[in-house]
Amino acid sequence: MIRLHHVPQARSFRILWLLEEMGETFEVAIHSFFDRSLRSDDYLALSPAGRVPALEVDGQVLFESGAITEWLCETRAPDLGRAPGAPERAEWLEWLHFAETAGQHLAALTQQHIVLREDWMRSPTVMRLEAMRLARVLAVADRVLQGHDWLLPSGFSAVDVAMGYSALTARRFVRLDDLPALAGWLDRIAARPAYQRAQARDGAAQVYTRDFYEVPDDGAR
Repeated sequence: MIRLHHVPQARSFRILWLLEEMGETFEVAIHSFFDRSLRSDDYLALSPAGRVPALEVDGQVLFESGAITEWLCETRAPDLGRAPGAPERAEWLEWLHFAETAGQHLAALTQQHIVLREDWMRSPTVMRLEAMRLARVLAVADRVLQGHDWLLPSGFSAVDVAMGYSALTARRFVRLDDLPALAGWLDRIAARPAYQRAQARDGAAQVYTRDFYEVPDDGAR
């Protein structure tokens, strides 16, 4: 039995999508950031930080998406990973963790634009800086994708899922006009049947309700 604890549009989407790429049968337990369900004693027993994802697999629980990705590839989907000793192992690990660098900037932008509820709490300077930093992260992927369709020369893998989620979400904060290779990659991702199935199971939008979040000039929204 596999059960994924998930908030729509959150990083747990990476695991939802990965499980679909793997062809696994699994349940999705939908949670919200905007109630106290992630702070309940029952949920904290699964994820001590009160975050998603948490993945229950045959009585075992994992709660870090990068670790879940690596473990699932090692145990159930070797074609989506790159095993120790494989020629692309170092690149695969680098992209898996580079997705967390993108996630750090996404989290900062999400907090500034969405989580902080009062205008006086927000900083247009922080918004601009984090958007610039995120754009630099995306530019790294764009340069690599000018040489091949997926992040690794050998083809699609779980790092396209991990980094792909970050880039898909980044479109809400960064324009992709100067990143044509990355934009083409996102089009290829959108055409994948597993991605489409994951989108259908994601749930109603809870976090991002706008297509794009502009940086205000004067702190007003």
